[in-house]
Amino acid sequence: MILFLTSSPFDERGKPFTTRNHFAARFRDAVGQGKRGLFITSDPDDTAFTDEFAFGAQKTIELTGIELIQYRVLDGRNASEAEQLVRESDLIILAGGHVPTQNRFFHAIRLKEWIKDFDGVVMGISAGTMNSAEVVYAQPELEGEAVDPSYERFLDGLGLTECMILPHYQDLRDQTLDGLRIFEDITYPDSLGRQFYALPDGSYLYGENGVERICGEAWLIQDGVCRKVCEEEGEIRC
Repeated sequence: MILFLTSSPFDERGKPFTTRNHFAARFRDAVGQGKRGLFITSDPDDTAFTDEFAFGAQKTIELTGIELIQYRVLDGRNASEAEQLVRESDLIILAGGHVPTQNRFFHAIRLKEWIKDFDGVVMGISAGTMNSAEVVYAQPELEGEAVDPSYERFLDGLGLTECMILPHYQDLRDQTLDGLRIFEDITYPDSLGRQFYALPDGSYLYGENGVERICGEAWLIQDGVCRKVCEEEGEIRC
């Protein structure tokens, strides 16, 4: 299995995948041509969202110079076919969206079981990246989640990596939720005894043959402290 766990691989609508940190070329080489793609949603019940996101991802793949012979979508409409769809795919895309909602869907379709021996390329986008971890840090996102004592911040993920990644750092680093600073007041305390990699769009985790690297700008949040550990165009082992 080859992993591309991104914050976001998109630059803008109607354009190929980002070339930052060699993403587009590396992804194109890993996927190759004539393969079968599977897009797995983050919200099994929101078909309009899923169809638009899946279509956009497919077009971006084509614009990047990758020709797929098959492209299918897995959501609530065909959840019972999850095992077969995974087994018949060479490229799996894990969509962005709301982390807990996607996590529940992954559990419902037993994706962790079907994907564990997958011999292809997996690309995570935002929530899909976060849910790829063994232990998922579901950073509060929606109003009320940060102050809800019943909100679960740590979930069982797909187990594709040990790294807990926080996407869209360039947008979230200065934002607040429920009157709290997302990072200083919520995430820093949650990092005690743990470590998170905060990635801006354009940075990603690349994994192959058991070796994982963070490519591009990255910050390590550990034991309440945040420090920059990689620069743009740089790479570090994680």
